[in-house]
Amino acid sequence: MEASNNSDLDSGLKRKTVYRCKKCRRIVASQELVVPHERGGGQKCFKWKKRGGNPLEVDKEPPECSSIFVEPMKWMESVQGGCVEDKLQCIGCKARLGSFNWAGMQCNCGRWINPAFQLHKSRLDECLL
Repeated sequence: MEASNNSDLDSGLKRKTVYRCKKCRRIVASQELVVPHERGGGQKCFKWKKRGGNPLEVDKEPPECSSIFVEPMKWMESVQGGCVEDKLQCIGCKARLGSFNWAGMQCNCGRWINPAFQLHKSRLDECLL
């Protein structure tokens, strides 16, 4: 028997990335709704009190973003309720997935995102469909 090759994946079938709640596996976002951003300047972009303790780390490469920022969606109940900022909970299991703020938030890489609908990668599973 021949081993199958990856040409089936490259023959016009596009795989779609979706993000699921880690707790209940409900789909909460897809790659099309992710708002891309350039990485910021790392620690030097934060206020002095929010910087790490080692002043030598200021010039290091900014860390990998620990969150994704998305467009507002219907399942975000507190957004639909007219709140300016609040936590984002999974509509299925009510697990906290992130937060939002219409005035914006700063990503851990240092970049300011405005408006910000932030989902923490640690609370999501990234899956290919």
